[in-house]
Amino acid sequence: MNFKKTTLKNGLRLITIPMKETQTATIMIMVGVGSRYETEKEAGLSHFIEHMFFKGTKKRPTTLAISEELDAIGGEFNAFTGKDKTSYYAKADAKHIETILDVVSDMYLNSKIESKEIQREKGTILQELNMYEDIPMRNVEEVFEKLLYSGNNLGREIIGYKKTIKAFQRKNFLDYMQRFYVSNDTVVCVAGKIDEAKIIRQIRKYFSSMEKKTKPENSPIKENQKQPHLKIKFKKTDQTHLMLGTRAYKQNNKDRYALALLAIILGGNMSSRLFIEVRERRGLAYYVKTNVEAFEDCGYLATNAGVEHRNLKITLKIILQEYAKISHKKVKERELQKAKDFLKGKVIMNMEASDEVAMFFIEQAIMKKKIMTLKEKFSLIDKVSSDDILRVAQDIFQDNKLNLAIVGPHKNFSGLKNLLKL
Repeated sequence: MNFKKTTLKNGLRLITIPMKETQTATIMIMVGVGSRYETEKEAGLSHFIEHMFFKGTKKRPTTLAISEELDAIGGEFNAFTGKDKTSYYAKADAKHIETILDVVSDMYLNSKIESKEIQREKGTILQELNMYEDIPMRNVEEVFEKLLYSGNNLGREIIGYKKTIKAFQRKNFLDYMQRFYVSNDTVVCVAGKIDEAKIIRQIRKYFSSMEKKTKPENSPIKENQKQPHLKIKFKKTDQTHLMLGTRAYKQNNKDRYALALLAIILGGNMSSRLFIEVRERRGLAYYVKTNVEAFEDCGYLATNAGVEHRNLKITLKIILQEYAKISHKKVKERELQKAKDFLKGKVIMNMEASDEVAMFFIEQAIMKKKIMTLKEKFSLIDKVSSDDILRVAQDIFQDNKLNLAIVGPHKNFSGLKNLLKL
């Protein structure tokens, strides 16, 4: 799959990926700012801005005007806020590409951010926050990251606090956007059935006037954990939700593919070790999964599960046993190859959709690293050996890197903390 990178005079980067076999096109805009760049008083502002971009521009003055125009062509459109990036996108039949480009660029560049809409949207976001509190399966991840990155903005929930959400005024939005929504930290990606030369001309027309400046830096993570850590969020729930993991690697670490394959072998699919051991053989959980999360300067590997309250300790013991096992005995070649084929297969299936293609390229571009093709990425995956898996497992699975987060009706810390050893 060929792509072209174009950099405008103001530093904005454009990635175009023509796809002859699809009938769709996706416009995606990503800016390299998220919740970890906020001050404590700005907690939740990145996410709130994302909401406000759907509230109207001079050309499309209301939410309805934006949604009606995209709904009328059968378009899909949405946005998301992360801890280090925010993205806006629309996807539609490729014959409507000029419409979705005009709408998404208008939202990104010309949103009105009206005071009356800010006050109205506060209620919506507060209800979103309440909704997340009622989803312990999701909430345990927030507890885990707060445990890992306590004292740093990276450990704070993306949505912010009720007190900050209620306090935001229009000036807060404009000041924040002036600092962070800059051309040289913005990437526009267009994927699908496109006229590449025409799209590049149109992007220049829309985005050339964006201002270029140096954005403020975030607070880097300093990791010096010396013993296992545990955090329990007491909540009356029908299940105990746990997240047990270890500090691992940052985004561009040379061992990131070995780490990804390690996570798949442990709990990445329905034939993984933990899925078979925890769910199929013992019936302890409906869901059990192992994932990797990576940021610019840090990362982690962790396993999530939801279990009966009385089965918490036995589940933790099994997860720790599997962590220890993979640290002491090399995985067999067949199991490693299965993980490689699974990872590559998932990527290939995603590459059939223009929005997934756009995401594949834009996330690499926003990190300001060399953009790899599928062939290059697969080559690095194929080079991972069972020795690499063992070496990475031995590096990350150490007692002093273990962290456990729990959401459920538990108060006994001591009995659980004593379990945290490999």
